[in-house]
Amino acid sequence: MTEETPGFDDKNEPADVSDGATPDDAATEADRAASSEAGPAAPAGDASQTAGLTAQLDQVRTALGERTADLQRLQAEYQNYRRRVERDRVSVKEAAVANLLGELLPVLDDIGRAREHEELVGGFKSVAESLEAISTKMGLQQFGKEGEPFDPTIHEALMHSYAPDVTETTCVAILQPGYRFGERTIRPARVAVAEPQPGTQQAKEPAADEAKPADEESGGPDKG
Repeated sequence: MTEETPGFDDKNEPADVSDGATPDDAATEADRAASSEAGPAAPAGDASQTAGLTAQLDQVRTALGERTADLQRLQAEYQNYRRRVERDRVSVKEAAVANLLGELLPVLDDIGRAREHEELVGGFKSVAESLEAISTKMGLQQFGKEGEPFDPTIHEALMHSYAPDVTETTCVAILQPGYRFGERTIRPARVAVAEPQPGTQQAKEPAADEAKPADEESGGPDKG
């Protein structure tokens, strides 16, 4: 009998190895196949990660734009609030000063009458002049003069008459001067007014019938 060696066939070749390849060569081929299969997956992962980062960046930019718009809107509202508060503060201050000056007007009227009657002498004169200077420094302005046109927004007519030498309603006497503070009229000027005398303004037109020359008589020249 012939003894058979394990691992070899009838042609004395290894049973499990084909074409002369060794087991180590087979393992190397398997690793290469695995590497070739895993290789193309890497770029797909990078693209997905880049898309995710881009989306996150867009979200951050959107949020930043919204917060910036909110901040700008808040800053604008704050500036409007400051201007409104400052305007109200100035208005309240002007109203308070105007009220104070309004309370001083009777005293200033007495000073004016005393000056007209030449009674403004001695210490009373110094006090009166100081009071007038302080009121002027605070912004009080006197107005109203004889001969100026009557303006119902700043004048108050207490007396009315007609005069032939005026062409419009005119202030002919200042009974009490007016006072203003800035754009506020604290008291209108109380005046006497005069209007043009009725019938004094007659239209002067040339006469309709004028003398005709001697040679333009109605009958014309006599004919021989």
